[in-house]
Amino acid sequence: MENTGRGSEGNRYEHRPVLLNEAVDALVWRTDGFYIDGTFGRGGHSRAILARLAPGGRLLAFDKDPEACAAAQLITDARFEIVHGDCAALREQLNQRNAPRVSGVLLDLGLSSPQLDNPARGFSFSADGPLDMRMDPRQGESAAQWLARASQQEMTEVIRRYGEERFAGQIAKAITARRMQSDRYGPLARTRELAELVARAVKTRPLGRHPATRTFQAIRIYLNQELQTLSAALDAALEILEPGGRLVVMSFHSLEDRIVKRFMQTHARAPQPGAALRYLPLRAPAEPAPALKLGPRIRARDAERKANVRARSAVMRSAEKLG
Repeated sequence: MENTGRGSEGNRYEHRPVLLNEAVDALVWRTDGFYIDGTFGRGGHSRAILARLAPGGRLLAFDKDPEACAAAQLITDARFEIVHGDCAALREQLNQRNAPRVSGVLLDLGLSSPQLDNPARGFSFSADGPLDMRMDPRQGESAAQWLARASQQEMTEVIRRYGEERFAGQIAKAITARRMQSDRYGPLARTRELAELVARAVKTRPLGRHPATRTFQAIRIYLNQELQTLSAALDAALEILEPGGRLVVMSFHSLEDRIVKRFMQTHARAPQPGAALRYLPLRAPAEPAPALKLGPRIRARDAERKANVRARSAVMRSAEKLG
């Protein structure tokens, strides 16, 4: 997740990576290692990693967004390579490169600022744009297409599960009612109309939070299968890390952080033997050992939180793979 400012023409959506130094400090432990940036965005973390690496180091980055991959072409460092695709495919991409183990994996979850701040992408309710919300606009179903066909029950379940929205039923009912008026008003296809519709359906909301925040989050996460991708990427990262390798993950809402926390905590505990083996006397070397050693949980400092509103919800967790 990155902050943005208005730059010169041709570079409208600048970025400010969150927890940049903290993430790179936790990730890079050997300068000649092979590292993964699973969410390139606009390359803030990738550039910082490359600055830490020796000539023998290597960085492989992933991003589903074709605009992010186009921006990655500006990095001419021979140690760097970008993959247009999902970070859940870590193992397959490494196998193609005959690199079965890596020194570190970084996952900076959520949206980049260019995605969020560009109305044409449809991720935000702060400016009017088409209801798209796809990380890769060339693949899959847009938000407008999904809202036009999903049942009221399906919309309720998605908004409640991925947005943790207690007014999910009322919102889905309002969308269904609006859909029945498509002959008169046309399809529900703009971000501003959806945000206004949700605002009328949501009765209360904490001060300072837009009523449509949770609904937009839910639809985006569902359409892009973000939580499924995260779980698959975590499993792959644990498998491909070499002993001593680092896993660093930054999340920006509770659903992501809950998955990361449970994953790391589960693998930081010694696995329990099966029922048949529980009472057998095992020698110490044969006893199951934990796979990860947990690092500290880090939040952005006050200065960064004040300078970058999107740093306020950031949580960074890290772990080291044990030998």
